[in-house]
Amino acid sequence: MILAEALTIRKEQRTRLDDLKTRLLQSALVQENEPPPEDPEVLLLELDQQLDFYAQLVARIHLTNLSARLPDGRSITEAVAARDALDERVATLRSLADQAGKVNERYVRSELRYTPTVNVARLRQDVDRSAQERRKLDVAIQATNWRVELLEE
Repeated sequence: MILAEALTIRKEQRTRLDDLKTRLLQSALVQENEPPPEDPEVLLLELDQQLDFYAQLVARIHLTNLSARLPDGRSITEAVAARDALDERVATLRSLADQAGKVNERYVRSELRYTPTVNVARLRQDVDRSAQERRKLDVAIQATNWRVELLEE
C-alpha cells in the first residue's frame, strides 16, 4: 500500500470512528422499558477494534513520513511542518496587509487620519511569494505520497 492510500484509509477510519461515537451516544440513554437502538456492548467492542486498527495505521504513516524523502532531501514530516508554517505566514501577512490597507476609513467626523506602518505593496508581494512556495511544497509532498510504500511494523 502506498502512503497516499493509507492517508485516504485514515480519513475513512476517522469517519467510521465518528459514526461509532454517534451510535454509542444514541444507545447510551433510553426511555424506561425500551431497548436501545443498538447493543452498547457490541458497539464498544467494535470501537476497540477500530481504534486498534487506527492506532497501527497512524503509527505506520508517521514512521513512513519520517523516513520518506522529498527530492530536496527533507522528510515528509519536515515538509509538512514547513508547509504549516507557510500557511501561518501567508495568513498573518495577508491579515497585516489588509489591516494596514485601511488607511482612510472614517467612522467619525473628526479629522483623524491613519498612516500604515508597513509597506502594504511589499507585504502583498511577500504573501504571493509565500503562497507560491507553499503550493510548490504541497505538490512535492503529494508526489512523494504517491511514490512511497507504507512502512510495515
